[in-house]
Amino acid sequence: MSHQQDRSRPSGSSTALSEAYDTALLDLDGVVYAGGEAIGHAVESLARARAGGMHLAYVTNNALRTPDAVAEHLTELGVPAEPSDVITSAQAVARLVADQLPPGARVLAIGGEGLRVALRERGLVPVESADDDPTAVVQGYGGPDMAWGRFAEASYAIRRGLPWFASNTDLTIPGARGIAPGNGAAVEVVRIATGAEPQVAGKPLPPMHRETVLRTGAKRPIVVGDRLDTDIEGAFNGGVDSLLVLTGVTDAAQLLAAPPQHRPTYVDRDLRGLLTGQPEVTPAGDAYRCGGWSAAVRGGELVLEGEGEALDGLRALCAAAWTFAGAGVCGLETGKALAGLGL
Repeated sequence: MSHQQDRSRPSGSSTALSEAYDTALLDLDGVVYAGGEAIGHAVESLARARAGGMHLAYVTNNALRTPDAVAEHLTELGVPAEPSDVITSAQAVARLVADQLPPGARVLAIGGEGLRVALRERGLVPVESADDDPTAVVQGYGGPDMAWGRFAEASYAIRRGLPWFASNTDLTIPGARGIAPGNGAAVEVVRIATGAEPQVAGKPLPPMHRETVLRTGAKRPIVVGDRLDTDIEGAFNGGVDSLLVLTGVTDAAQLLAAPPQHRPTYVDRDLRGLLTGQPEVTPAGDAYRCGGWSAAVRGGELVLEGEGEALDGLRALCAAAWTFAGAGVCGLETGKALAGLGL
């Protein structure tokens, strides 16, 4: 089942997504939890999907924690998980490094325990200083208390000509108090200091998709995420379908302006979207209809008419905006159309 060729409007599904796909490749931050606490409806929705036979795999660009720690946290939240259910960008970057360096190579690790464990799993030796004779530098998210001196160590080594790898380049990370700087912001610090460019493993790039497929064996996967530029683009690059949930960093206005590679197959408010079908969006003259709503572009402005479920209005607006934009940027006035939806 695939809708990858049509990026002009969200797709519909006559059956629940948990039945149409065998594996959900779930992002964590902003999808399952935020700031360590479960997001509303996540625990019960995942329990029902799993009880119905769907395999749940947790795919995160956050390289800080080990799969064991992530699985333990999920289980504490009420989402039973094994370490083998967790795939991290630390694992993806460790495989990328191991493909290019000999076994036993010393690697300067700039990040947390998740990165060090992943490197050891691939037969590499993490070290702490540029003076420890590393043969490469690997950078991953080290948490909010990561010392500034760690960036200096990376810079010293990279300026000596060592190859540089990054687990991911997400500029932000959602938390309980709001949006905070992510590993991408830290990578930018080192990039500015060195003028170098890292090899990146995490979503949306192919190494992360390869790691996920190797570890899950998914046949009919669906990517579930909250970020257009990592989760949804990663699904696009991997040729699989995607569900965007509006519980993280992406809002409705950003979704309407999304270029083709950032347009999800489906959109829903939260993880309850896994348990239902998705309504069809259908053309109606110069407009698009979904549920009780009709959306069109008139005079350079998105116009929404009707009533009903707010998400249906958003889906209709996506179809109108994406069709108008084609492969370009939306460039439409969206504020009035979105005002009545409460999204």
